[in-house]
Amino acid sequence: MFEVILFLIPSSLIIIGALIVIFAKNPVHNAMGLVMTLVSIAIIYITLNATFVAMVQMLVYAGAVMTLFLFVIMMIGVDKKEQSKESIKGQTFLVSGVFLILISTLVYVAISSEFRWDLWFDAVEFTVEGTPQLIAGTLFTSWIFPFEIISILLIVATAAAIALAYDTQRKKEDA
Repeated sequence: MFEVILFLIPSSLIIIGALIVIFAKNPVHNAMGLVMTLVSIAIIYITLNATFVAMVQMLVYAGAVMTLFLFVIMMIGVDKKEQSKESIKGQTFLVSGVFLILISTLVYVAISSEFRWDLWFDAVEFTVEGTPQLIAGTLFTSWIFPFEIISILLIVATAAAIALAYDTQRKKEDA
């Protein structure tokens, strides 16, 4: 029963986030719906004991890709005036309810396991290959040079995006 709950909550959040992506009129709300979808997928990966895939999901997709999406949204500009009233009736209540369900699930898991997280994974046999420690060991020893080249490339791309956004904004102000 507990496994079903651990699947139903994130899967329902995936569906809600996907509907927000499709039907929200504000691009920032679309991006936040996509973040909710990607984070919920990472939660499902964690329930499947695929922690490395979940962390990559969070870092690459929910982190880096969504940052780029938000940069693009800021660069193209959302020049509409922001709404100050709720467009969905009871959305504050809905968000509060979802947050309460997530927190209560976390508290239930913590209390029922007597705050020992390893009890949930006793029946699972872990293999040595593919663990984050081995992947990180390989990545930061024999693959350190390509890793650093990619990090420099990402920093240059971020600086260039900021410079382009600044230049575009300055030209708008001059006109």
